[in-house]
Amino acid sequence: MSDPRRPMRHILITGATGAIGGALAVDWAAPGITLHLHGRNRDTLEALAEQCQKQGASTVLHSQSLTDHTELRRWVTALDEEVSLDTVVAAAGVNTHSQHKDGEHWEQIEELMALNFGAPIALANCLAERMKQRGSGQIVLMSSLAGYFGLPVTPAYSASKAGIKAYGEAMRGCLAPYGVKLNVVMPGYVSSKMCHEMPGPKPLLWSPERASRRIRRGLERNQARISFPFPLNFGCWWLAVLPAALSQWIVGLAGYNGDHS
Repeated sequence: MSDPRRPMRHILITGATGAIGGALAVDWAAPGITLHLHGRNRDTLEALAEQCQKQGASTVLHSQSLTDHTELRRWVTALDEEVSLDTVVAAAGVNTHSQHKDGEHWEQIEELMALNFGAPIALANCLAERMKQRGSGQIVLMSSLAGYFGLPVTPAYSASKAGIKAYGEAMRGCLAPYGVKLNVVMPGYVSSKMCHEMPGPKPLLWSPERASRRIRRGLERNQARISFPFPLNFGCWWLAVLPAALSQWIVGLAGYNGDHS
């Protein structure tokens, strides 16, 4: 079994160049911590690494494909064999929007599902067995409050996040007897380029720094579901339990009816 006194040393963050991933990296950066930062934008990744290094952390940069799931599993397995990852955050993701009359383009849906849904599952499935064998580790999957009830403006995104929520909650129960933690993060609106490009209102918008602090508190407490902010989380939860026709009416009334021509 795991030694509770063993400090967390190796952290992998996919999507480290995104708002939440980058904020988590900065928050975790400290002497004795090695951050494995994954992102496709090399300039942004290097700037983040420099900031983390100034806080005393060691950094290793990665840019492997996440949508080639065979290559992803090969890379993660090799990395875990080398360093024994303590915490893995699957934060990489994209969004696509349902344009008025045209709907979502299939090519975009394929790319989104491969990254938002396929990659985190491939990552978790690969590492779960390795962490079970050593009796320690923490896997963090990034869902969204949109995973409670699908938004007409982002059908594929909502579906990917609902899938991650269900998979993560199921896997948490599978891994708990072996001393492995799995946490599902369900943010509301967090300020980022992707967030601001999404159609519709952005109620209770949080900064990435605030979101990172909330996520870290939840991870330290090993919360099954880390969802925020509370008022929006409460409202979205109700959308999942109310009759679907009523929830759809509420969503349209709130400005998410998909007609933004």
